[in-house]
Amino acid sequence: MASGFNQKNKQCSVAELAALVPDGASIALGGSFLHRGPFAFVRELIRQGKRDLELIKQSPGYDVDILCRAGVLRRVRAGIVAMEGNFGLAPWYRRAVERREVELEEHACASLTAGLRAAAFGVPFQPCGGLHGSGLPALNGWACLDDPYGSGEKTYVVPAIRPDFAVIQASEVDALGNVRVHGTAHWDRIMSRAAGSVLVVAEKVVDSAVFEAQPESTLVPYFMVQAYAVAPGSAWPGSCWPDYAIDYPAVEAYMDKNSDLQAHLAAAPEAQGGNHG
Repeated sequence: MASGFNQKNKQCSVAELAALVPDGASIALGGSFLHRGPFAFVRELIRQGKRDLELIKQSPGYDVDILCRAGVLRRVRAGIVAMEGNFGLAPWYRRAVERREVELEEHACASLTAGLRAAAFGVPFQPCGGLHGSGLPALNGWACLDDPYGSGEKTYVVPAIRPDFAVIQASEVDALGNVRVHGTAHWDRIMSRAAGSVLVVAEKVVDSAVFEAQPESTLVPYFMVQAYAVAPGSAWPGSCWPDYAIDYPAVEAYMDKNSDLQAHLAAAPEAQGGNHG
């Protein structure tokens, strides 16, 4: 679990944040599908030419797709992967898996969460219900253990999943690095507890008094955050409730099989003179 990041000045640019991730690292990305994902950070990984990364996420979409499209990933651990109902499956991700350009460890959302929870709790594995009758245990070599308390039931256990970094798209941070999100937190909380370090891209900075007035709303405390950037609009082309909705025309343009990746990167808010941090 990340701890001990108590330095005074944690703010940096999105580019500096991405530079903290070395080739070959394992990253868990917050958000879900097209909602509140750290997409400016993902695009910066591409611009910096990162390679051989492992992506961990229960429900990725645009993020895993564009990283596969750019040749950044070597391995993916994911549950459901899609661009949501409007756009269907993630085509470049699917192509990369079918061509064995990336290694896939296929999960249910629950099994991936169990692995992250094991890492967060500091134990080697975590029981996970709902796997009997699924092909996932055999596919991944997960053990099935007898109940040590004598019920006679068997339970599959998922080994701990320990990302090097959890990258969270936050609604707000304060100067110390405390983090909160508006709306559902998806799996961001458990990702942050399982990872060795937490990196944050926030829509805005607010005064610490805001956090002090509502301490229960803090999703990730400052001492777990290694660094953060402030970049309004950085979940584009996805949404960040309540600030902005999905940019459906932009997603549709990205999904065009004849589209140009570099043109898409150039159209992103951070490439158009947006706030980098």
